[in-house]
Amino acid sequence: MPTPDLILTGAKIRTLDPARPHATAVAVRDGVIAAVGDEGDVREWRGPGTQVVALEGAHLVPGFVDAHSHPVWGLDMATGTDLSEVKDLAGLRAALSAAERVDGWVLGYGLDHNVFEGRPVDRALIEDVLAGASAFLRLYDGHSALATGAALAAAGVRGPRAFAQRAEVVCDSAGRPTGHLVEHAAMDLLNEVVPRPSYAARRARLVRLLAEMAATGLTGAHVMDAGDAELVESVARETVLPVRLRFAPWCMPGVDEAGLAELIGLQGRGGRHWLVGGVKFFMDGTVEGGTAWLEHADCHGQGTDAFWPDPEAYAAAVRRLHTAGVRTATHAIGDAAVRHVLDVVAGLGPSGRDRHRVEHIETAPDELLPRFAELGVAASMQPPHTAYTRADGTDEWSRRLGAARAGHAWRLRDLRDAGATVALGSDWPIAHYDARAVLATARAPRGAASARAGLTGLEALEGVTTHAARAAGEAEVAGRIAVGHRADLTALALDPVQAPADELAQAPVVLTVTGGHVAHRAE
Repeated sequence: MPTPDLILTGAKIRTLDPARPHATAVAVRDGVIAAVGDEGDVREWRGPGTQVVALEGAHLVPGFVDAHSHPVWGLDMATGTDLSEVKDLAGLRAALSAAERVDGWVLGYGLDHNVFEGRPVDRALIEDVLAGASAFLRLYDGHSALATGAALAAAGVRGPRAFAQRAEVVCDSAGRPTGHLVEHAAMDLLNEVVPRPSYAARRARLVRLLAEMAATGLTGAHVMDAGDAELVESVARETVLPVRLRFAPWCMPGVDEAGLAELIGLQGRGGRHWLVGGVKFFMDGTVEGGTAWLEHADCHGQGTDAFWPDPEAYAAAVRRLHTAGVRTATHAIGDAAVRHVLDVVAGLGPSGRDRHRVEHIETAPDELLPRFAELGVAASMQPPHTAYTRADGTDEWSRRLGAARAGHAWRLRDLRDAGATVALGSDWPIAHYDARAVLATARAPRGAASARAGLTGLEALEGVTTHAARAAGEAEVAGRIAVGHRADLTALALDPVQAPADELAQAPVVLTVTGGHVAHRAE
């Protein structure tokens, strides 16, 4: 064996490799695992230039991967005042009155729908505390926002608009915009006027964010957007990205052949620790925003329309990309959306197996669950989202769905029992990126999902390792500690399989290695 660059020794290694489930030492060369063995092998492996890290009994596992995140696009989403801790309307008004201005604007993010206490989202509830200032507040779901009258006027938004995708400038009976902007196309109307951090500020924030992610044990993220190739490429040229990024740019309604060809042409672009691999679709929006595609309307009579006004156009786009060898991921939260995606993949025939995935799956009836394994469709789910709901059903998500569908919330356990690949993520900045919290919440779901059984410790770990690798089509090179696999490794002070969920959420991260590069090491 050529001399390794790095040896990790003294560890309790859980490899997730059936050929050798446990070990105590691992050697790395050129970013790849070169050997897996025991303490007695280390002297034979070691060369004069080898870095040796003694882990002193820490628990080493394959590197954690967030199967759904937005670390680049999220830099813009998470700008301004963090409103995620605001619990009611009075708290929101107080937070806004004290908010720091950004170029004269009040910007906020992470705003919970439950803050409005069942009222319609309307700028009239907050404008008096803003003294006429322009404000743009993103709701936590990332699919809706609240803008003040001054902000709407600056963007020339004075009434309803028509969009190629499911989106809405919500207006009252007189045609006056309420400030509630639903879905991306409506929010994008303000892109040209809302202050945005400078390139230098975004670059510095990206470097800091990725380092902070690595400090929670993350070695990779499936990025469900196009990101900013110029920014990522610049950072990757000057330093080693501490988190491996796999981008899936969006395919939106109205796309033509040229647009599809462009998406196909982007595949494989990348550099060290970043790659464009796949395409992201939206089949619906969110339950709280009234845009989840449901088989029966929600309690407000909403949710019966798909994000693609012509769902067959979505199917045609998926077929075109599939024929070109492109993997797809589709945002589908409501039961009708999930069903449609599964039907489309079924129509691809045997060649569609293990090539496509569904994101979120917040509610799904029993009969849909076996189809994930039958069709080889990965279920990509975000356990921390359960914290936005309440066990007593008084939250906006549960009220809109009603008891029966809310009872089908985040069926992690049932999907695993049905034989599905279940990859786990955070959807940062919708929820915190901390991989330990993802694991802990997968084992003990919260809110509307708290009555459902969670995953075992091993299944949760698989969700951010082997199953995440499967969902990305990388099972042959990632997700296990085995010779020839990527040297993406996470070491914790506690065993992520055996430690209680609440202790795991706070477990010290001893070491994070991404592609053989030490991205984080505890002091």
